[in-house]
Amino acid sequence: MHYPGQVSRHERGNRLTELDQTITGFDVWHLSLPVTSRRDHGIGRVENACEIVLLRLTAEGGAVGWGEASPWSVFTGSPEASLAALDRYLRPLVLGRRVADRPAIMETARQAIAHATEAKAALDSALLDLAGRIAGQPVWALLGGRFRDRIPLSVSIADPDFERDRALLDRLVADGIGVVKLKAGFRDHDFDIMRMERIARDYPSLRVRVDFNQGLTPGEAPSRTRDMAAFKPDFIEQPVRAHHFGLMARLRAMIDVPLVADESVFGPEDMTRAASEGICDGVSVKIMKSGGLGRAQEVAAIAAANGLAAYGGDMFESGLAHLAGTHMIAATPAITLGCEFYQASYFLTEDILETPFVVEGGAVIVPDTPGLGARPDLDRIRKYTLRGPTP
Repeated sequence: MHYPGQVSRHERGNRLTELDQTITGFDVWHLSLPVTSRRDHGIGRVENACEIVLLRLTAEGGAVGWGEASPWSVFTGSPEASLAALDRYLRPLVLGRRVADRPAIMETARQAIAHATEAKAALDSALLDLAGRIAGQPVWALLGGRFRDRIPLSVSIADPDFERDRALLDRLVADGIGVVKLKAGFRDHDFDIMRMERIARDYPSLRVRVDFNQGLTPGEAPSRTRDMAAFKPDFIEQPVRAHHFGLMARLRAMIDVPLVADESVFGPEDMTRAASEGICDGVSVKIMKSGGLGRAQEVAAIAAANGLAAYGGDMFESGLAHLAGTHMIAATPAITLGCEFYQASYFLTEDILETPFVVEGGAVIVPDTPGLGARPDLDRIRKYTLRGPTP
């Protein structure tokens, strides 16, 4: 019996056949998105605007898939590098290939150009969005199935003017957000201590995490990390530079709250080494670091196999990249500490999605519609484009 709304076996077969379509369109844009405030981190700052790169793939039947590269020059790379990686090096590897060839395309891309993980994440996202729209399936279904339909949201507190952040904190509490991450190490230690004290006193409903973003020197890291640990945050993240594996392990042994690695762990290879050397209790999993949704899932699986926790981190992103990360987390049981997909709602002056990225009751809502679940607004792409074709 065929029920209303149910996809028949014949229809499923046709959709699978349609994945044999070749990819005929590959369009890339470089955008500058205005932001509402300044964000300071241990390794740098973002103010006025953040820059992203968009990718649109088109199949011969007319279906379209979108992906986003969200670089930061001091962390993963520059938008110009992402643009060149997609436009010059990855384009010829994709055009003429079948939509169904995603695993082979991504493996070829991984070998064709070093680094450029944000560009590879954009490509993986666009391939999955395209396949999902053709197959009538959400991206999480293509990644192994949905393990959760809501993901707790953490919002970062990073304005050098704490009074402006207090206004944000008031809004977060009113919106039902239950977790914030204090960005530390970009000013003096007294500033960090003051903010921790004020949040504990004035916002007792909020759980707090601390992220130094590599901002501490080896000499100051032990005492400053211990001082922050005294506030009993959920965890402390990446106090020192990414290459200081030995120091990370020593800091972990000094404190009685979990130590999380971010910049030290990009892909599965880094995660294997981090677990082996005991540098952390958990890891920030980001598709922009790992080079795609599939490799992000591998990072989380390696962490879980070694008894380590994981959360879903992000870069300076639009709602499009948030959606890719949301589907990845929804399909990855090992990511249990929520996500940080707050920019579309709390940082960008205007997001680029046609429909809002959904946050309700302190959590990101996982879409159940085909592909990523939303697409960029072409007028907004035109509005914010620095370089690219006419949409």
